Amino acid sequence: MSHTPHELSEEFPEYAEKLRELKTSDAHFARLADQYHEVNRRVHRAATNVEPMEQLAEDELRKERAVLKDEIYALLRA
Repeated sequence: MSHTPHELSEEFPEYAEKLRELKTSDAHFARLADQYHEVNRRVHRAATNVEPMEQLAEDELRKERAVLKDEIYALLRA
């Protein structure tokens, strides 16, 4: 897999420095970022049929990704 869309650095380019800083200094943020990365990878693999899954399961993953993204964004803005 060469490129996974929706990486945090692409979603929040204006917070690139803060993303790096929080990943190393805030354990909670680092866990959220890791969870986001894992869910995002699974969505991408499902969407590209590398690891196909039922549409409902993929939709649930997309919802989970959105919730994580919202929480990460709130922490970046704080």
